[in-house]
Amino acid sequence: MPGGVNSPARAFGAVGGRPIFIDRAVGAMLWDVDNNRYLDYVGSWGPMILGHAHPAVVEAIQRAARNGTSFGAPTLAENHLAERLIDAVPSIERVRLVNSGTEATMSAIRLARGYTGRPLVVKFAGNYHGHVDSLLVAAGSSAATLGAPNSPGVTEATVRDTLVLPYNDPDALEQAFTERGNEIAAVIAEPVCGNMGCIVGSDEFLQSMRRLTNEHGAVLIFDEVMSGFRVAYGGAQQRLRVTPDLTTLGKIIGGGLPVGAYGGRADIMDHVLPAGQVFQAGTLSGNPLATAAGIATLDVLRETDPYELLDERGARLAAGLRRAAETARVPCQIGHCGSMLTLFFTDQPVTDWDSTTRCDKERFARFFWGMIDRGVYLPCSQFEAMFLSIAHREPDIDVTIAAAGEVFKRV
Repeated sequence: MPGGVNSPARAFGAVGGRPIFIDRAVGAMLWDVDNNRYLDYVGSWGPMILGHAHPAVVEAIQRAARNGTSFGAPTLAENHLAERLIDAVPSIERVRLVNSGTEATMSAIRLARGYTGRPLVVKFAGNYHGHVDSLLVAAGSSAATLGAPNSPGVTEATVRDTLVLPYNDPDALEQAFTERGNEIAAVIAEPVCGNMGCIVGSDEFLQSMRRLTNEHGAVLIFDEVMSGFRVAYGGAQQRLRVTPDLTTLGKIIGGGLPVGAYGGRADIMDHVLPAGQVFQAGTLSGNPLATAAGIATLDVLRETDPYELLDERGARLAAGLRRAAETARVPCQIGHCGSMLTLFFTDQPVTDWDSTTRCDKERFARFFWGMIDRGVYLPCSQFEAMFLSIAHREPDIDVTIAAAGEVFKRV
């Protein structure tokens, strides 16, 4: 395997050292292959909102597997999961299941272009939408910059129709629409970011996206692969009260198995083949194991409504980390939304990609390994969010805060 891993986020490149190989997990705990135990704040990068190996999810997967793992044909389970997504997410009237968040964003972009007949897509620096060629672009410093690819293998022609703007900057967005509004097919954004740390879109910024796309006939796409069913049952759009035209989902809707979805307004979604002419397909889309795990997860969330509890525990952890850093006189900011949070090693507010990149990444690396030594497993990058689950109890939060207090004194 290149680099010994199947995804670069697992390689510990941002913190140094060798990656930890996981053997098993239950609830909020992980065990590595050497039987070291860790309190887990990665949660498979977000989907494990119920904790690892939740009995309802495990039972649902086992039951589905006994009936066959894949048919490449319609199933009732696909419809049952689709019904739950439509009932929960304000923007979704029609939905298509796929196999990953990357597939979902790729398909939503193609659909927006097919629906509008326009070429340009606006994205924001620091927002990660999967490894889609046209979205793997870096931001320039001006208000509206033509994207340049930041990965070998992605050609300039591929990203020529991508505009990269600064996040949380409504003026830059206004300028882009003033100059090229009749060419813009879509604006895609994470309303709550997770891949430049946890950063929440400001109300002014989100409302500007909604207003400008309406005025210019463009499609507003919210990438809720991370925030969907995470910061609220109806996602960030429910919590922040901004309804997009299309939404992409993943992570939690698969309950830990590979799945994604894109959905939205019926008049847009009806352009997807076979109802319309925009092509998208996948043999394993909506496969029985993923839909079973997703249905079980969403049912637990709907029946138990743990979001107030998750908010309280997220706030408790954020406040405790902030106090511990202040006590140790370590400059830091806490990005926080519900059960997502990030500790940024900086004394300046963090609102966009530029402010994120000014954080002290070396200090974060020392902090990461100090927490590992104390049995707390954090994301291995300053640019990733931490995730809590309903399996994290108050004593777990207190243990984490105490461990951080010790580490802050040494970093």
